[in-house]
Amino acid sequence: MLASTILASVFVSFVALSGLVFLSFNKQFLKKTLSLLVALAAGSLMGQVFFHLLPEAIALFPVRRVFSLTALSFTIFFLLEKLFFSHHCHDIDCRRPFGYLNLIGDGLHNFLDGVIIAGSFWESSALGWTTTLAIILHEIPQEIGDFAVLIFAGFGTKKALLANFATALLAVLGGIFGYLAISYLTGLEAIILPFAAGGFLYLASVDLLPEINHQKNGHWSSIIFFLAGLGMMFFI
Repeated sequence: MLASTILASVFVSFVALSGLVFLSFNKQFLKKTLSLLVALAAGSLMGQVFFHLLPEAIALFPVRRVFSLTALSFTIFFLLEKLFFSHHCHDIDCRRPFGYLNLIGDGLHNFLDGVIIAGSFWESSALGWTTTLAIILHEIPQEIGDFAVLIFAGFGTKKALLANFATALLAVLGGIFGYLAISYLTGLEAIILPFAAGGFLYLASVDLLPEINHQKNGHWSSIIFFLAGLGMMFFI
């Protein structure tokens, strides 16, 4: 279980290098690609919440506790985003002077991703890998966006990639921490599953779906990719 958690966290960490894509494609093509990836990520996160995390949590723990913790998690993610001024940017035109604050917020987010992965693997290998997949699909557009923010904040290309990758490695630390915490603190998984559901629900509904709704072109493409994300999680 620990080995799977670390391996999955490493996979998530290496997604930070997707910032290299920013250097490979022209601006117009990358912008269109990101919009489709955002739609796919939104669907996969929603699917993971409603088809895997919440049903798994409700089967193990009282329903009121599950939904109360999910609502609490949603609120915590909202407060953290406000605290660090780091609403995730998926638009390569996004220019924010918060380079280092963005790294702090992203590092905390990645650490929590690792904890969530650990909690999911604690319940089952299948839940662990579907959670990892949902996180990776969300991380790709996020990491490209974060890379763009760092570039526009004055970071050099190499420094931006290394800084992004360093914060991404916090997912591995979060995975190890989560595994050890669950091992020694009985009942912690009862918190992590609904916490993950609330976090994913926040990211999908507040961070991703509004960007899809604001797109002027490619509405049907985004809808198809959103439904593909939902369907992928339903059939896995």
